[in-house]
Amino acid sequence: MVTQKRWLETVSGYIFIGPLLIGIMVLTVIPMMAGILLSLVNWNFVSGLSQMKFVGLQNFVTLFHDDVFLKSFGNNIVLLAVVPVTMLLSLLLAVILNNKVYWKDVFKVIYFMPYISSVVAVAAVWQVLLHPSYGPVNHFLQSIGVQNVPKWLADTHYSLVSVMMIMVWMQIGFNLIIYIAALQNIPRDLYEAADIDGAGVWHKFRNVTLPMLSPTSFFLLVTGIIGTFKVFDLIAVLTGGGPANSTSVIVYDLYQTAFIHLKTGYASAMAVFLLIFVLFLTFLQWAGQKKWVNY
Repeated sequence: MVTQKRWLETVSGYIFIGPLLIGIMVLTVIPMMAGILLSLVNWNFVSGLSQMKFVGLQNFVTLFHDDVFLKSFGNNIVLLAVVPVTMLLSLLLAVILNNKVYWKDVFKVIYFMPYISSVVAVAAVWQVLLHPSYGPVNHFLQSIGVQNVPKWLADTHYSLVSVMMIMVWMQIGFNLIIYIAALQNIPRDLYEAADIDGAGVWHKFRNVTLPMLSPTSFFLLVTGIIGTFKVFDLIAVLTGGGPANSTSVIVYDLYQTAFIHLKTGYASAMAVFLLIFVLFLTFLQWAGQKKWVNY
């Protein structure tokens, strides 16, 4: 009787998790394995399977001699700076809003709106705002006496910085909500004990707030870094990787290679390289969190 009951529980469990497992297999595991296999061949998806030619690791060797790919990879590394900047600004705003602030719910909605807004609409608005000749931003800078105003998205020196500013603006809302939720879960007893010990505002923030927020910060750090390597829609709509590939990233270069130039095998090698690199960064973060994350 016990064995039959355990068997029924096991079957019921698999029935409940079955749809999710099927989805993961079909949409994640199988495409990932197919991408790894395709990275070892020279092929495009419109020529038919008969034209597939095995080239081994040649696609990966070519990657490190591809100027566009190396530029895109370098841009992705620079975009990592978005993560700590967003986290710092979000934490500052969260601490302010977590205190007695008028209309705090209104401010939460205002900050969260860019995160849930259409990327196409956001990109279109920022294209107008940062227009080198007619944009309100440059008109304002000229009105306060700035002579040589930046061309922003049209200038190779400012285009990536402009994209980074927009990314920070879009992502602050999500980090802010997560930080506020974490702040509200910190036990009040800890602050009362710190008050009894005579701790000031800074000491309470450094010795109570930051350690208690470290698991949340670790979560935002890992997901933020992964997110910077996944950015595509904003680049595609806002700059198209230009000017002169100054805002191109690996995912956008991968898309161009696979669906514009029809180099499926080479694009798969880019995807595998990106997977390995992101896994490596995540492993480093997971190993390092033992020294600063307090559970």
